[in-house]
Amino acid sequence: MDGEYLVAAAVAAVLTVLVELLVLRTGLFRRKAYWTTMAIVFAFQVAVDGWLTKLHAPVVRYADWAISGVRAPWDIPVEDFLFGFSMVTLTLLLWERTRRPSREGS
Repeated sequence: MDGEYLVAAAVAAVLTVLVELLVLRTGLFRRKAYWTTMAIVFAFQVAVDGWLTKLHAPVVRYADWAISGVRAPWDIPVEDFLFGFSMVTLTLLLWERTRRPSREGS
């Protein structure tokens, strides 16, 4: 399947948002601290991922059939940003959920 990584990363991002909005409802997306965290994560991701995936001397190579071919900035496949968003956000959502007692049992 062409764009396999793109499809998987996009589905993961959508599911992550839906888990927050429909299931966990932690309010994470309304917090300035979350968006500050994501800005820091993406800044480091650009630096590291840009070095790892640079086209002129890549450390990591993606199969052409697996990605969309859209790269920005510095040759980073856009799918990596979706994956990073999902991974970090879902981790933070689950962290928030476990540190707060459930209201259902109260």
